Amino acid sequence: MIEFKPVTRHIGAEVSGVDLRKPLSEDEVLQIRRGWLEYKVLFFRDQHITDEEHIRFAENFGTINHPAFKKDGSTAIHVLDQTDPKGEGGDEWHSDNTFEPVPPMGSLLRCVQLPSVGGDTLWANAQLAYETLSPPIRRLCEELTAIHDITASMKKAISKGHDFDLAEIQAKWPPIERPVVRVHAETGRKALFVNRASTTRLVQLSDRENEALLPYLVDHIRSPEYQVRLTWRPGTLAFWDNRSTQHYAVADYTERRRMHRVTINAFPEHRDA
Repeated sequence: MIEFKPVTRHIGAEVSGVDLRKPLSEDEVLQIRRGWLEYKVLFFRDQHITDEEHIRFAENFGTINHPAFKKDGSTAIHVLDQTDPKGEGGDEWHSDNTFEPVPPMGSLLRCVQLPSVGGDTLWANAQLAYETLSPPIRRLCEELTAIHDITASMKKAISKGHDFDLAEIQAKWPPIERPVVRVHAETGRKALFVNRASTTRLVQLSDRENEALLPYLVDHIRSPEYQVRLTWRPGTLAFWDNRSTQHYAVADYTERRRMHRVTINAFPEHRDA
């Protein structure tokens, strides 16, 4: 029997009673999806699976979103292999790839190798962040759109030695305008959908108004009561909903940390209207 043990009151649950080395039944997929929608990020411990099994599990919940910056697009697996992660982008609160025309629905990240200490990941409940704003600020946010731009994160990556052509990337993913409040396609709950990594301005506001409100909104997600923190172990897999959460990778290590990630898009019936 699949069971969910909440890790905090508002976000995160550990899952037991399932072996990801084996194909899932329709009922198991349904149970996991219900738990995922409720808890927003699920943690599967002691799942020593292959890349092929990782991909097969992901395909139960969506279609493969091939890594945006992976030069070899032949596999769905994106390997995050780091020893010096500070400033590479993961250490800012963000939702994945909000600069894409259709941001990915979710991600499944598996721990392969860890430093002796450090390398935790945090997730925050972006729906609760929206719901705890005062009613006047919520109403204002619902009237606003924001620009999401890949430029700043790419400049950071290039400064860290990654071989990217900034002009080519900007042409492929130009700035895009999105609602500040996102309505979840499956639950109908609203979430705050701005983040420090890629949101550059609130369209309807003046520069001075942006200077006041945008930093407040992107920092609001950092309230500890909205968060869960995972200390990884090899064989741990985290599966999160990119529509209702933001996450942050703690850059507090200088030894090798290797993670394998599969990112998924929504099935047609689960896409935003």
